[in-house]
Amino acid sequence: MKTIIQELPLSPGVYLMRDSRGTVIYVGKSKSLKKRVQSYFYNNKSHSPKVKKLVHHVKDLEHIVTDTEFEAFMLECRLIQDIKPMYNRKMKNPLGYSYIVLRQKGDWRWLEITDTLDDGGQDRSRFFGPYTASRKSLEHALARIEECCKIACNHRPAAASANTPCLNYSLGLCLGKCLGGANARRFDEVMDRFIGLLQGNDRSLYDEMEHKMVEAAERFDFEQAAKYRDGMEAVNLLLSKRQVIEFAAENHSIVVYEHLDKDTIKLFLIKGNVVLHSERCSVAARADIESLQQRAKALILSYFTKDTEPDAAEITREDIDAVQIIYSYLQSSACRYLLIPGSWVEADEQSELEAALREFWA
Repeated sequence: MKTIIQELPLSPGVYLMRDSRGTVIYVGKSKSLKKRVQSYFYNNKSHSPKVKKLVHHVKDLEHIVTDTEFEAFMLECRLIQDIKPMYNRKMKNPLGYSYIVLRQKGDWRWLEITDTLDDGGQDRSRFFGPYTASRKSLEHALARIEECCKIACNHRPAAASANTPCLNYSLGLCLGKCLGGANARRFDEVMDRFIGLLQGNDRSLYDEMEHKMVEAAERFDFEQAAKYRDGMEAVNLLLSKRQVIEFAAENHSIVVYEHLDKDTIKLFLIKGNVVLHSERCSVAARADIESLQQRAKALILSYFTKDTEPDAAEITREDIDAVQIIYSYLQSSACRYLLIPGSWVEADEQSELEAALREFWA
C-alpha cells in the first residue's frame, strides 16, 4: 500500500478503496490525489473511529486522474451512486437532504425538520425543500428564525390548554399563540409571512428583521441587534440552499470553460445535472480562439436541441447531488460560463449565439 500511495500523482482525481475481496468500500475525490490519500494513512491519530475502521480494511487502491477538480467531484458523485460503497453510506447520511414541514392540527400550526416526505398521517402537512444544508444546520437556522420572529411556541395541540402561556412566551420568544385571541392572530400572521418567505413570494418579514436590527443598533442595544442579524443570516442560508433546487428545476443549457494553463482550457457542455461533453482546447493564439468559437457553436447546435430536452420529472436526491456540484462550480472563480437560451439554438440564424460566444472568449 505504501508503494501505491507514493506513486500517486498530485493531480485532481478520484480514488477507489478496496477490501481484501476486491470490493470497493469507499470512493473519494481530491484536488491532489497523493496528498489526500496520504492523509488517511499518516498522522491518523485524530481520525474518527469510522475512518480508522475504513483504513484498517483497505487492502488495495485504484485511482482515476481528471483534468479538473470539478470533473473529480462529478465522477465521484456518479461512482458513489452506481457502486454505493459501504463506507460512503456509513460516513455520510444517505438521506442527505432535509425538509421544513409545516404541521397543522385544527387551527394549530408548527414547524419541524424532517428527512422524508412523510405527512405523519396529517393530510394538511406542507413541505418546503429539499434543502442542501445539513440537518443540524437547518435545525439551527429554523430555531434562530422562530426565536427572532417570536413564533417559537412550546405548546402542541395535545398539550395546549386555553389561556395557558408556554415557557417561551415568558422568555419573550413566542407571541402568544397559546393565549388565543389577538395574540394567536398575530402569531398566525407572522407564520403566514414566514411561509411566504420560504415560498419566495413575500420578503416583508426579512425586511422587517433588517429594519429592527438597524433600530436596535442605533439605540446601542447590540444584543437585540445581534439576534436580528442571526435571524437574517439563517433566512439567507435557507434561501441560498433553495436556489440550488430552483437551479435544478430550470434545466439550463450551459457552456463552461476552465483554464488548465495559459495556453489550454477545458471546455464543458452541461445540460441540467449532466455533463454532455468535455474536451481540451488550445487558446495559445488568436486563430485558436476563433476556431474554438466555431467549435463551441457546432457543439451547442448538436447537443442543445429540442430532441435532447428530457421529459419533465421530479428532481431526485441523486439529481440534487450533481446539481449542487455544478451550481457551486459555476459560482466559484475557477471557471467562466454562459447560459444558452433555447431561442439562440432554434433561430434560423445564430447571430445572437455567435455574438455571445465572441464576448465569452473576448
